Amino acid sequence: MLRAAAALLTRNSTATMDEVAKAAGISRATLHRHFAGRDALVRALEELGIAECEAALDAARLDEGTASEAVRRLVGAIEPAAGLLAFLYTENQLFEGEEQNAGWTRIDDRISALFRRGQHSGEFRIDLTPAWLTEALYGLMASGAWLVHSGKGAPKDFQHMIVELLLGGAVRREES
Repeated sequence: MLRAAAALLTRNSTATMDEVAKAAGISRATLHRHFAGRDALVRALEELGIAECEAALDAARLDEGTASEAVRRLVGAIEPAAGLLAFLYTENQLFEGEEQNAGWTRIDDRISALFRRGQHSGEFRIDLTPAWLTEALYGLMASGAWLVHSGKGAPKDFQHMIVELLLGGAVRREES
């Protein structure tokens, strides 16, 4: 049910609960027994998105090899969840107020640590904060997901385009 909702909402972020139920092959009443409303559904999708992000972070082995190699592995590992994450990225209620899920902070901390590692090793620019690089990565992944979904970009180019743009702008340059 959640996967069907995620698939629909990544294509149509304004889909109604009726449309979600239809996409999941269940009645509206069944959907409402599981989720009291759209907010409850979005919160459940948030849990799914966090779990998928954390699994991708684990699979990417962020502490192995260079930081640049780890970024490449991370983007590749997170690609299957990129559409869901793009949808969640636009759901402002998930990131405002005191009810923010601690999972997002855990994810931010792990990715920021990767960028910090790259700065300490001399791979990444030090004039861009790890927090900024983390948000830039999220923005690029969301944009990449929307580009592929719209048919304007090829799925096979997702990882390459994101990594090359991010690292091309994050690579430390020698001072003249």
